[in-house]
Amino acid sequence: MKKMFTTLAMLALALVAASQAFALTGEEILKAVDAKLQPGDLEMYRKLINIEPNGNKKEYTYWFLRQDKDKIITLFLAPASDNGRATLRLGENMWLFIPNVGKPIRITSLQSVVGGVFNNADIMRLDYHVEYDVADLAEDEGQHLLTLKAKTGQVAYDKLRMWVEKKNNMPVKVECYSATGILIKTLYFKDVKDMGDGVVGPTVIETDSPLYKGYKSIMVSAKLKKRTFPEEVFTLNYLPRVKELR
Repeated sequence: MKKMFTTLAMLALALVAASQAFALTGEEILKAVDAKLQPGDLEMYRKLINIEPNGNKKEYTYWFLRQDKDKIITLFLAPASDNGRATLRLGENMWLFIPNVGKPIRITSLQSVVGGVFNNADIMRLDYHVEYDVADLAEDEGQHLLTLKAKTGQVAYDKLRMWVEKKNNMPVKVECYSATGILIKTLYFKDVKDMGDGVVGPTVIETDSPLYKGYKSIMVSAKLKKRTFPEEVFTLNYLPRVKELR
């Protein structure tokens, strides 16, 4: 009997060691989350809806291009008043091109080209693992809870708390904080399905903010295609011609 208990104890220890060996690190979980949201070089279409406390809505449709880890372009298609507007992000640098206005103008991550709760950093978001380090990995109600710290002071949010499903590394919720610990906004990831080209991930991101009570913004992604563009596309000189690539 004693020998049997010893064998069972050794087996249990072996199973624990095996589970630990296969457990993902915080960095690996974060990269898996990024792969669910923006898997490599791609194009896709997005609709952004701003909802005011009185129920009024304003909708925008734009074409989203991404290359490498730090090059992003958006081309606005609707409403008609915004058709042809485009933004370019290269690392932490951002520009807005408005037809018939002249050369692109500088914009910042905390501004918003569409108003509402989403800012420019949200609309042209880089991979989380590019901008943040994992400061802590814990568990909360059966989900991974990552605490992320910005790598530099140029990032829109100083700290993030991210809840991730264990079974598939799908993001569920992200709380965004300032350097002083103020909650700026919360992102909710919903409606997981095929976004296009076999990529399964959240197709809807909703956000609200205690700083903008009663306001809500929704971002819907669809028609994702993995696509690589010439390097010249992601330049200021090319912004007026981006529409030719559609």
